[in-house]
Amino acid sequence: MNVGVEAWLTQVPPITRTWLALSVATSVAVQCQVVTPLQLYFSFKSAFTNTQPWRMVTTFFYFGPLSLDFIFHLFFFMRYSRMLEESSFANRRADYFWLLLLSSLMLLAFSPLFNLPFLSSSLAFVPIYIWSRRHPSTPISLFGIFTISAPYLPLALVGFSWVISGTWKAAAGDLIGCAVGHVGWFLRDVWAREMVGGYTPLSEAPEALKRLFGDV
Repeated sequence: MNVGVEAWLTQVPPITRTWLALSVATSVAVQCQVVTPLQLYFSFKSAFTNTQPWRMVTTFFYFGPLSLDFIFHLFFFMRYSRMLEESSFANRRADYFWLLLLSSLMLLAFSPLFNLPFLSSSLAFVPIYIWSRRHPSTPISLFGIFTISAPYLPLALVGFSWVISGTWKAAAGDLIGCAVGHVGWFLRDVWAREMVGGYTPLSEAPEALKRLFGDV
C-alpha cells in the first residue's frame, strides 16, 4: 500500500506534489496538536509588528481541520494544479512557481481587506480558474451528477464550498482566489500576448529563478 502511494506521488509534478505534502503535513500537525492554527494564520500585525514572518507562508498550507471541506479543497486543487502544471507549464516549473508566488503576494495584500487569516483555499482556486479559462470547451462532470463547461467550474466549486462549509466567508475566500486567478490569466493570456506582444516580467519568471529550477 505504501509503495502504491509512493509511486502515485512520484507521478505528481514537483510543485503540486510539494504543495500537497506541506498542506497535508500542516493539517496533520494541527490535528496532533504539534502546532495550533493560532500559530499559522496571517495578519500584518502578527507577521510584521510581532516579527513572525513565517505566517506569510503557513497561511497558504493550512486548509483547516481534517473534514469534508478539507478533502474537497485538497482534491480539487491537487487535480487541477497537477493538470495545469503538466500541460500549460510542462517543463516550465519556474514559471508556475512564479505564478503562484505573485498570486500569493496579491492574496496577502487582500487578506486584511476581507479579514482572511488563512489563504490556502484562495490560492488553490488560482490554478483551478486558470485551467478552466485555458480549456473553455472541455466538459466537466461534477460528481457524476451534472456536466458543465470548464469556464463555469470555479463558480460551481465556490457554490459547493459554500454548501459544505455552511458559511459565506469560506465562499468569499474562494471567490477572491478566482479574482486573483483571473488577473494571472489576463496577464499571461491576454495582456502579454495580445496587448504587449510578448512575455513580460509579470508573465514569465526571472532568469535567476529559471536557473534555480533548472529550466535554462
